[in-house]
Amino acid sequence: MKDFFKDLYAYNYHSNQQLCEDFEKKGSLLPSKAITLFSHILNAHHIWIKRMSGFQPDYGLWQEHNMDTFKTVDTVNYDVSIHIIEQSDLNTIVYYNNTKGEAFQNTVRDILFHVINHSTYHRAQIATEFRKYGLEPIMTDYIFYRR
Repeated sequence: MKDFFKDLYAYNYHSNQQLCEDFEKKGSLLPSKAITLFSHILNAHHIWIKRMSGFQPDYGLWQEHNMDTFKTVDTVNYDVSIHIIEQSDLNTIVYYNNTKGEAFQNTVRDILFHVINHSTYHRAQIATEFRKYGLEPIMTDYIFYRR
């Protein structure tokens, strides 16, 4: 199971890094919502890492990052996630409060999967935003990564 999650996180990292490069190429043509959504992907990933590690997050859920920090934030998220995968029992229960202060609990396994699913969902929204503005999105589907 841990190898499965390492593979999913490698895919997520690869897709995010490619998207960062595509953002750099598109530059001033980028819709602002794409930057907001990508910042949200990075922030949510960071917040879940912090919850699993028992620390307070450094970023707000919708805090917007400068594009030149995207790759670095994503790399830190990836590295810490791999460490969590390698060092954790995936069935461990994580107790946390959501952004509204409500208490919840989930397994590390469920949280790890949620981060991937959440990232994929919002990358699709970014692709839709690109098309809306006449920009060609990159392919970030898992099957394209595996090919």
